[in-house]
Amino acid sequence: MDIEELQTFVEVADAGGVSPAALRLGVSKSIVSRRLFRLEAELGVQLLARTTRGAALTEAGATFRDYAARVCAEIDVARETILPAGELRGRLRVAVPLSFGLTHFAPILAEMARRHPQLQIHTCYSDRFVDLITEGYDCAIRVGYLQDSNLIARRVGPIYGKFVASPDYIKAHGSPETPEELVAHEALMQGTESWQLMDGDKIITVRPQGRFKADNGIALVAAATAGLGIAYLPDCLTHEYIASGALMQVMTRHPPPPAGAYVIRPPGQHPARKIRVLTELLVEYCEPGPHLAGADR
Repeated sequence: MDIEELQTFVEVADAGGVSPAALRLGVSKSIVSRRLFRLEAELGVQLLARTTRGAALTEAGATFRDYAARVCAEIDVARETILPAGELRGRLRVAVPLSFGLTHFAPILAEMARRHPQLQIHTCYSDRFVDLITEGYDCAIRVGYLQDSNLIARRVGPIYGKFVASPDYIKAHGSPETPEELVAHEALMQGTESWQLMDGDKIITVRPQGRFKADNGIALVAAATAGLGIAYLPDCLTHEYIASGALMQVMTRHPPPPAGAYVIRPPGQHPARKIRVLTELLVEYCEPGPHLAGADR
């Protein structure tokens, strides 16, 4: 029984269809279909029921999927165990934030690919929330304050940020000085998030409101410079605008506490070595701070 056929079946089962599985695997749909055909022929049972919406597991397929996934996982562990130290093979699928992932994390992933020429790295840059398990990612890099979940997180570096607004907005609406004044202002947000502020050694949480929302930090920078409201943004996105005078820091007596950059992975007893290597490389680059913090913290 071919391990590629087992891996392909698991991908199709988890992705819910041939097309998304082919995208995950980086191969054509015809190759995926041929592998499934050979596997079902060898087993003598139908594992997947093809529909217009994708592929659904048969009763036999649902039972076989768990066994196939365990076999694939054990093979991956075995490969890692016998490989020479430092050599990685296979594929690593990573979800990375778009806003500054291209400038801050992309070079690190490129360096990992350079160090490990046998490793395939497939990266998705998006500011949307990626479901690692459903969409078949090995791990994700996330920034900010983490929500509670069953995922496993490792902090790799600090993220420093500020509350900012344009001079025109401050001239028209004033500069808030207290948390109570801040929530009365027009907020530029990614969604319905809360904001955290420091009051001495204490952390205060407020719920801002605003009419302009975007799932991308660069879009929020544009809205802030246009005078639409106050935004909480990482220094690496705003330091050039603050230096030029296009944006100004507000709430200096109540700054936000440092956030973090994290590697997130699905729950499991031990992370794959490729995830450990990526995490260590991110710590190497990010922990000192300037790579992520920007120049003006």
